[in-house]
Amino acid sequence: MFELIWQGNALKGSSGLKKHCINWVFEKSTHLNRVRILVLGLVLLLSFGVGVTTVSRTGFAAPVSRIVVEGNQRVEAETVLSYLLFQRGAEYSADVADDSVRALFGSGLFSDVAITQQGTSVVVRVVENPLINVVNFEGNDEIKDEVLQKEVEVRERMIFTKARAQSDTRRILALYQKQGFYNVTVTPKQIRLPENRVNLVFEINEGNETRIRSITFTGNNSFSSSSLQAVLATKEYAWYSFFVRNTTYDPDRLEYDKELLRQHYLKHGFADVQVLSADASQDGKGDYSLDFKIEEGPQYRLSDVAVNVGEARVDEGQIRSAVKTDVGDVYNADKIEKSVENLTVEASAQGFVFAKVEPKVDRDPGASQLRLTYDIVEGPRTYIERIDIVGNGRTLDEVIRREMIIYEGDAYNKSLVERAKRRLTALDFFEKVEITEQQGSAPDKVILVLEVKEKSTGSLSFSAGFSSSEKLVAGVEVAERNLFGRGQQVRLNTSLSFKRQSVDFSFTEPYFMGAPFSAGFDLFGNRSDFNSTSSYKSEQIGGALRAGFRLDENSSMNFKYQLARRTIQNINPIFASPAVQEQEGVRWKSALSTTYTYDDLDNPLKPNSGLRAEITGQVAGLGGTDRFASIEASAWYFYPIIEEKMTMKLEGNFGHIESWDKDQKVPFQDRFFHGSDTFRGFGISGVGPRQIGNDGAADAIGAKTYAIGTVEAVFPLGLPEALGIEGVVFSDFGTVFGTDDKSVANLSGLCNFTNKQFVLPNSKNCDIQDSRALRASIGAGIIWQSPIGPVRVEAAYPILRQKFDETEYFHFGIGTRF
Repeated sequence: MFELIWQGNALKGSSGLKKHCINWVFEKSTHLNRVRILVLGLVLLLSFGVGVTTVSRTGFAAPVSRIVVEGNQRVEAETVLSYLLFQRGAEYSADVADDSVRALFGSGLFSDVAITQQGTSVVVRVVENPLINVVNFEGNDEIKDEVLQKEVEVRERMIFTKARAQSDTRRILALYQKQGFYNVTVTPKQIRLPENRVNLVFEINEGNETRIRSITFTGNNSFSSSSLQAVLATKEYAWYSFFVRNTTYDPDRLEYDKELLRQHYLKHGFADVQVLSADASQDGKGDYSLDFKIEEGPQYRLSDVAVNVGEARVDEGQIRSAVKTDVGDVYNADKIEKSVENLTVEASAQGFVFAKVEPKVDRDPGASQLRLTYDIVEGPRTYIERIDIVGNGRTLDEVIRREMIIYEGDAYNKSLVERAKRRLTALDFFEKVEITEQQGSAPDKVILVLEVKEKSTGSLSFSAGFSSSEKLVAGVEVAERNLFGRGQQVRLNTSLSFKRQSVDFSFTEPYFMGAPFSAGFDLFGNRSDFNSTSSYKSEQIGGALRAGFRLDENSSMNFKYQLARRTIQNINPIFASPAVQEQEGVRWKSALSTTYTYDDLDNPLKPNSGLRAEITGQVAGLGGTDRFASIEASAWYFYPIIEEKMTMKLEGNFGHIESWDKDQKVPFQDRFFHGSDTFRGFGISGVGPRQIGNDGAADAIGAKTYAIGTVEAVFPLGLPEALGIEGVVFSDFGTVFGTDDKSVANLSGLCNFTNKQFVLPNSKNCDIQDSRALRASIGAGIIWQSPIGPVRVEAAYPILRQKFDETEYFHFGIGTRF
């Protein structure tokens, strides 16, 4: 009995404690029944032994003489020991053992861990996690293996853990849900291999795509449902949806759509608009119907617009010119935001560096009017301590910083930060641009954290089509907008048709030598066949140097020097007119040109409002054989009508060229040839001076002056907007005239007509036919925003023309007209 108690006592010096307990028991036996005393003593000794044992496990510790690691295969024993929270010679307890087990599990190396004590030795038994041999995907049709492989974090020769597999399962599910597959299931499975290896397979059941079957609106009294659907990023699914994106359900996109609707109403005067809800309901097939509930409120116009400079010492007249809103305008939140930005920049430029512009609106709902006041006050005196840029693995920091226009040490201004964000977004280098503020090292300092997510900036495109002017057309273009992450632009373009072959290469450095102006160069070569219109072929090969800079947010200046070797050849003297024959040979063009551009279009690809204008002046003769000067100007003005369903375009084009050498005529390659796509209703080079050739047919010889205008309206045809098909009606009008060439008499058989039907009444041999008379055409057509570019099919009829003009009633082409 005493031996049992002794074995349960792990404390040093326990023999004295045992003797004391026994003596106490026998002393008490003089007063009690000895039997009862013996039983009581036994109970006391057993209780004491158990109590001492419990203390040994939890409160006291014994030194570890040896640590044994078992079960490890790839992982070294030293690695296992490094995770233990006790060492040989140190004290050991159950608490320390439990903490060590947690540390070993946390390493991700082991699927099972057990620590046991054997006397003064400790045994650590581990079961290693397997090594991943390969990662495969099964059942995925909508998303390719390559895309999934980039999404998951597990890789070959990585340690497998259930946590990693579950994390990647969630990543795959999220990727499918972004593409509208909400019924998808993903199951990670292991295929055991020798040497504790596994093949990891993600089994995917994609289910059906959750499509948007209908989109409806409640409370939209001012805009039709079809016009509001055009605003949304989400589109309805239909049979033609292979042309359309975003026809699947996405909750994140739904929230974005709510904001798009709100911005649309705010842009059109509805300052009180509320998008109350966006409800999604699912049918039995898993498809969704969306319903947006809108409370529009009244549409406001501005009854008064004022700028209150307060105590700011600024030029009120110059400040006022920065405002983009006027009395009588429909309330437009975009214009107000732009005005706030312009006022902030202008005030800062005038020395009011802490300027803060607060637009205040006083509503008069009964009269549907607003009084708008821009208060310029002094904002908090806060400085930018540091700008941290994260997420740009490819794009250099300097490329980002030069677009921000704000620097460390500058006065902090929220409007300028938002402006920097828009400039960075406009680069089109990033999927996401976010700027957050953090407290700096002092109360008056702020740290800006700029987070970007990069996207692909390179492109390889192939095109093929048919044009009524050039017949079959094919092209290849390779472009990169952010070369080596430096923001440089490079492009190689080739095109081929029965009438024209060309190749050109261009390179642009947007910030040459770190300065805020661009520089670049072009190399080009082309060959054109004008036999059908002017009885000659033309070749050009050369290059150009370019430089430019921005004057402000909307305008810029560009300069270019061009050097080219140009040839007119393959002239048939039997058919060609004297003017064409005179141009035969090789010429050199050495020219300097400058272009001013103003552009505030709302969308450069499919504008709905705004103005774009440019004017170019050119002088040739700086060392070359060609000597002339020219000027050209173009303007395009767009504005929406009828609830923005229809877009009106007013276009004007003008040009004039003159030789400044009295012994030389303007080269053919620089004269103005108009018709077909530039003056619809007329043939290629169908408008302008002509000269009758030897065969009696008239050759287009190009003009020195042109002025052409266009009025055009683009409107919906009632077809689903997702198809991208619209109607267009138009009228082109103007004149193309002027030439240095003269009529030539019939000398030595020249102009001996073989086909009299081409000769005009009372015409002389080799007459020049030229007129300043107004020409005009009217027409209609269809525009399709196809995946390969805008396709236009148009029919036009000339209502004003000259007898020698050539007509073309039908035109088909791919591309944008400006």
